Amino acid sequence: MISSSEYGSHSWELLVTVDHQHEEVQKEFLLRVTGDLHIGGLMLKLVEQIKISQDWSDYAFWWEQKKCWLLKTHWTLDKCGVQADAKLLFTTQHKMLRLRLPNMKTVRLKVSFSSMVFKAVSDICKILNIRRSEELSLLKQSEDTLKKKKKKDKNSKEPLTEDILNLCNSPVSSGLSGSPGLYSKTMTPVYDPVSGTPAASTITWFSDSPLTEQNCSILAFSQTNCSPEALAEMYQPRTLADKAKLSAGWLDSSRSLMEQSILEDDQLLLRFKYYTFFDLNPKYDAVRINQIYEQARWAILLEEIDCTEEEMLIFAALQARTWSNKLSVSSEVQDFTTESEVDEVEAALSNLEVTLEGGNTNNILEDITDIPKLADNLRLVRPRKLSLKAIKPYWFVFKDTSISYFKNRESAQGEPIEKLNLKGCEVVPDVNVAAKKFGIKLLIPVADGMNEVYLRCDNENQYARWMAACVLASKGKTMADSSYNPEVNKILSFLKMKNWTMSSQVVSDPESIDMKPECFVSLRYTKKFKSKQLVARILEAHQNVSQMTLVEAKLRFIQAWQSLPEFGLSYYIVRFKGSKKDDLLGVSYNRLIRIDIATGDPITTWRFSNMKQWNVNWEIRQVAIEFDQNVSIAFTCLSADCKIIHEYIGGYIFLSTRSKDQNETLDEELFHKLTGGQE
Repeated sequence: MISSSEYGSHSWELLVTVDHQHEEVQKEFLLRVTGDLHIGGLMLKLVEQIKISQDWSDYAFWWEQKKCWLLKTHWTLDKCGVQADAKLLFTTQHKMLRLRLPNMKTVRLKVSFSSMVFKAVSDICKILNIRRSEELSLLKQSEDTLKKKKKKDKNSKEPLTEDILNLCNSPVSSGLSGSPGLYSKTMTPVYDPVSGTPAASTITWFSDSPLTEQNCSILAFSQTNCSPEALAEMYQPRTLADKAKLSAGWLDSSRSLMEQSILEDDQLLLRFKYYTFFDLNPKYDAVRINQIYEQARWAILLEEIDCTEEEMLIFAALQARTWSNKLSVSSEVQDFTTESEVDEVEAALSNLEVTLEGGNTNNILEDITDIPKLADNLRLVRPRKLSLKAIKPYWFVFKDTSISYFKNRESAQGEPIEKLNLKGCEVVPDVNVAAKKFGIKLLIPVADGMNEVYLRCDNENQYARWMAACVLASKGKTMADSSYNPEVNKILSFLKMKNWTMSSQVVSDPESIDMKPECFVSLRYTKKFKSKQLVARILEAHQNVSQMTLVEAKLRFIQAWQSLPEFGLSYYIVRFKGSKKDDLLGVSYNRLIRIDIATGDPITTWRFSNMKQWNVNWEIRQVAIEFDQNVSIAFTCLSADCKIIHEYIGGYIFLSTRSKDQNETLDEELFHKLTGGQE
C-alpha cells in the first residue's frame, strides 16, 4: 500500500523499460518519483525493483521521444525536463556494431552508443591499432549503393555469407578505459622488413587491443583481390551527382550513434574522412598504411576518382606488386630478426615517411633565405574557342608565387608580356610519358571565373621543377620552402614509374601468369582492352616497381593517388545565394572549389588560408563564409545536411593545427568548438 502522503501534488508515475536478457523477469516498471529526484537516485530505485543480480554499470537512461541520453547522474528530473509523459529505456551504453573497413573486411565489435562519434571512433581505432583516429569517421551508406547490393542478393541463387572478424571481447569495447596513446616514441620497433608489419612480439605494445597476430595480419596485409564479377556488382559513380552521394552519409561527430538512429548490429563504413595523413610511419602504422592504401585502391577501381590510362596501369602495377609478394614471400624471406637486416630496412623506410601539409617545419632558416627562382624556355598554350590552340615559345621566369613570361631571354630585363599570380590557382598535370608530353594546366582565378593556361616543358627534369614550384605557389609558398625539393623528387619518382621499357622478354607469354587483370583496373579499361593485352601492359609497368618492398609499394601507391588532380575532393550539390541553378562544391584539405555540375569544369577556388570566418544559419540551413579582400559566399546544401560541410571545414582547420611536437592526445574540445555548430 502507498501512503496518502506519497500522493502529494509534487510526485508522479514514470514508466521505465529495462533492456535485459532475462525473459522470466518483467521489463516495464512504473516508478513513483518527484521532480527533485536525481538521475542516479532513479537508477538506484529502478535496480532495487528489478531484483536481478548483475553488473548495471554500463546501463544508462535513453529518452526515446527526445532522442537523448540522460548521462549526468547528478541532474534532477526537473533539470532534464523529464515529466510523466516521458518513456525512458534503461539500456547498455556499449552495443555491437558491424564496421566495413576500407579493405572491405567487416569487423564486429562493441562500441559506445552514448559517446560522441568522435570519441567512439577514437576507441574503435585503439582496438584496430590505427593511430591518428581524428582522420577517420563513420559513414552510413546511401540508399542508392544499398539498392544495387539488394538487387544482387536477390539475383544470386546461393545466400551470401559474409566473413566477419569478431572483436567483441575487446577491453576498450567493453567500456574500460584504454591507454592514452598507441605507442611510445622510445620503443624499439620489431617488424617484418618486407611488409613493415609489426612482428608477433610487437603486438604486446597495444595492450588495449584484442587483435591476435592472425587478426592483425588481416588488417595490415592486402587480401586477395575480389573477382571481376563482384567488382562489376559494386556501386560505381557515373556522374558528378553520383559522386556527391558518396559523401552524403557522414555521421555527425558531435552526436552519439543512438542520437543518429543507429541501432545495435547495424553496419557502418569506417573510412578516412580527412585526406591529411599526418606522421605516417611504416614502423608503427602497418594497419593504418594498409587501410589508406585499400581506400585509395577501391577509389581507383570503382572510378570514384579519375585517372589517365597511363596512371591506371601504374596503379595496376603497384597492386600487382603487393599481389606478387604473396607468391614469392616464402622463397624471398627466411629470417627477419637479424639486427643488420632490421637496421638496413629501418634506414630505407625512414625516407618513406610521408608528411603532408599541416605540420610545422623546423627548418626555419631555410625559409628566410633568398628566394630562388626558375628561368627557362617553355611553350605557352592558350585554348581558343573557334580555332586550334596557339602554341608559342617564350622565356619564363618563376619568382615568389608568380610566373612572368617574355618574348625572349634578352628582353627579360624589361616589362613582361604578362605576369600570372598562381596563389589560389588549380594546378593539373597534363602528362603522357610515352608520348614525351610534359604539360602543366593552370586554372587561375579571375573576376569572372578561371583563366586557363597551359605550359609545355621539354623533359622530365624541367617539368618536375616547374610543376613543384606551381604546386607550392598555389598554396602561397615559394621555392624557399623546405617542401620544394621533396616535391620535385616525388614528381620525378612518379614519372620514373610511368617510364617503363617495353621488354618482350618479360611478357613473352602472358597466359602463363595466373593473373586476373580485371581485378587491377577499373571497368572502363576492362572493356577497352582484351585480357591478354591488359596482362602484358600491367607486367610492362610492373618492371619499374618489382624491386619495391610491400610497404614501399603501398606508400608509392598512396603518393601516386595524392598526385591525381581530384585527390581529396568530397563533392556536394549546392545552390549558391543569388544563383538560379545547382552547382557542385568540392571540399578539399586546403580549399573549396565551385564546379560546373554539367561540364565538371572548376569555376572558382577559395583557399582556407584566406578565410576569415564561417558560420551557419541553422533556420534556413545556409553556410556563409567570409574571405580576405571582402569576398563572401553563401550556399545551401541540397545533397546532404549542411552540418556535414560545416564539420568538414572545421575539421580540416583543426587538423592543420597538429604538430609532431605534440603528444598523441587530441584537444577534443577544440575539435567540437570548430565543428559542432550551434543548432
